[in-house]
Amino acid sequence: MRTVFVTGTGGAGRSTVAAALALAGTRRGERVLLLSGEPPEALTRTGTDPGTGTDPGMGTDPGMGTDPGMGTDPGAGTGTVPGTGAGTVPGPGAPGPGAADRGGRGGPETGPPGLTVARVDPGADFRHEFLGLQERAGAALDLLGAVPFEDGELTELPGSEQFALLRALQRATGGGHDLLVVDLPPVRQAVALLALPEQLRRYLRRLLPAERQAARSLRPVLAQLAGVPMPAQWLYEAAARWDEELAAVQELVESPDTSVRLVAEPGPEAADRALRTARLGLALHGLTPEMVIANRIVPAGSADPFLAALSGRQQSALKGWREEFGAVPVREVPHTGRDPRHPGELAESLAAPAGGAPGALPGNRWTVEDRRAEDGVLVWRLPLPGAAKDQLQLVRRDDELFLTAGPFRRVLTLPSVLRRCAVGGAALREGELRIRFEPDPGLWPRSR
Repeated sequence: MRTVFVTGTGGAGRSTVAAALALAGTRRGERVLLLSGEPPEALTRTGTDPGTGTDPGMGTDPGMGTDPGMGTDPGAGTGTVPGTGAGTVPGPGAPGPGAADRGGRGGPETGPPGLTVARVDPGADFRHEFLGLQERAGAALDLLGAVPFEDGELTELPGSEQFALLRALQRATGGGHDLLVVDLPPVRQAVALLALPEQLRRYLRRLLPAERQAARSLRPVLAQLAGVPMPAQWLYEAAARWDEELAAVQELVESPDTSVRLVAEPGPEAADRALRTARLGLALHGLTPEMVIANRIVPAGSADPFLAALSGRQQSALKGWREEFGAVPVREVPHTGRDPRHPGELAESLAAPAGGAPGALPGNRWTVEDRRAEDGVLVWRLPLPGAAKDQLQLVRRDDELFLTAGPFRRVLTLPSVLRRCAVGGAALREGELRIRFEPDPGLWPRSR
């Protein structure tokens, strides 16, 4: 399964472009899953089908006479979306849009043949997860005299949207699709979201290390000896489950079949800064944009002074983007003169296969160069295009390297060969951070 993450500047049309990419995939005969926080009916309308003169978007299923999403259409395709309800995935050529169970957590909705839209519902997801955790911790809460919450009393907390999207991504890894298109938040939040699985797994390993889990039969004895209660078994089991789910999402993010597309409207300086920031943040986490989509491009050569000036600013920005991003293609999407009535209007402009180029930097790009014979050091090379020397900070702590680049920070686990070395310095050259490591004589194997 190929995955395309769509992010960009605020108000640039990210959700519409994501839906258009998904629709373009179905027109190539692919089975597509679109994850978005937008209402499914707003994302799956494709306009009039030239072949039939009918609207293939979502609507009432004539075979059932009911509102779609309130039941399961027994005739709609064969695949299922794991973990998101009982919705079905219509395959290419499946008979009509059909209906699917929304589920309590933003379950899938079927759109045009081959497309399934799963809405990410942070509120429903938060209530489901909170009530499950409350049930598992029931014994401890009873001892504290706590009054449990009921479903109707809960409102989601800040951060619920990010965790809901992570869980939706984990469920989407179950397969059954050729293409997964993910409508992400604006670039700064998107970079933080993509980094979250790795960060959370690190916290879990530090706070609840699996190797410290005592055998069930020894827990009462150890608790008496230590004088404090041992962590409940369910807590370790929950941590193991969370780590497994986060590992699946991290694998999806780091997969060579995953790509990132940036959407922005050229012209405003804020868009230029946002794209540069996005490129740096993605690079810090081993990702590079597959494509920059320049949305709402007005025609050049207009006799109208306002449109001519706007076109000039856009063309100037496009030139700067192409210089900034080098080999990364910049795809122009023309302005329609109005807001698109449906994503299908843009699908033709984005009909090239999504995810055709690798979105994750190949593993050998983050290379360790052995220069012991020449300079007595090993050099870890990390591509960081757009980084500035005065915005870089490095801190070594045990087997980890804390790297800050602009507004972003990542904790890197050192390759095994570098753990026996001391940091000897670093230099930023041609968009690449080169960190020098000097072998520690006390730890480095002696040659015979």
